[in-house]
Amino acid sequence: MNFANRWEVVRFITEKKIIAIIRAQSSTSLLKAVEALREGGIECIEVTMTTPGALQILEEVRKKMGEVLFGAGTVLDSETARLCILSGAQFLVTPSLNFAVIDMAHRYDVPIIPGALTPSEILSAWERGAEVVKVFPASSLGPQYIRELKGPFPHIKLCPTGGINLDNLRSFLQAGATCVGVGGSLVKAQFIQEEKWELLRDLAREFQKAAAE
Repeated sequence: MNFANRWEVVRFITEKKIIAIIRAQSSTSLLKAVEALREGGIECIEVTMTTPGALQILEEVRKKMGEVLFGAGTVLDSETARLCILSGAQFLVTPSLNFAVIDMAHRYDVPIIPGALTPSEILSAWERGAEVVKVFPASSLGPQYIRELKGPFPHIKLCPTGGINLDNLRSFLQAGATCVGVGGSLVKAQFIQEEKWELLRDLAREFQKAAAE
């Protein structure tokens, strides 16, 4: 899946609403997990840099799964950001606010979703050029926090992450979230370890249905 610029990537994420966060031990298991998610309707995937051999895995799956949008997550510094982009990452996600990482992403015309929590951090991320701001950890403050943030910041795209599940996904989106990052409640470690790809696909469909509603 190719895009002319970073704004097209942002538009795609905005339309799809869910970014599935995956931690896999091999490119084979990641490929199978991504295929199951895609069959379930989820096409935005974040491969975390906490995954062993993450850069190599990202490069392999990026070449083999052209119909899915791949990003790199848990990017902590600008050099890692550069390596992720060279390995095929189409967007970057960070757990915290790092201006050097934002600058590196934009040097390569790649959108970035930096992590922030307070109003000051969120505004600083946007002023630096972040296309979307990751509100993390979102479950600590809940959907109401997103609603309150959208009061002074209606123009900032927010992506709550951390503790998002089927029970609260709709509430976060209704509160004004542009999209959500979903990890263990969707991409269950047990499903990957036991290769229960059909269960993962069915769960992805439930999440996608919830987001669409």
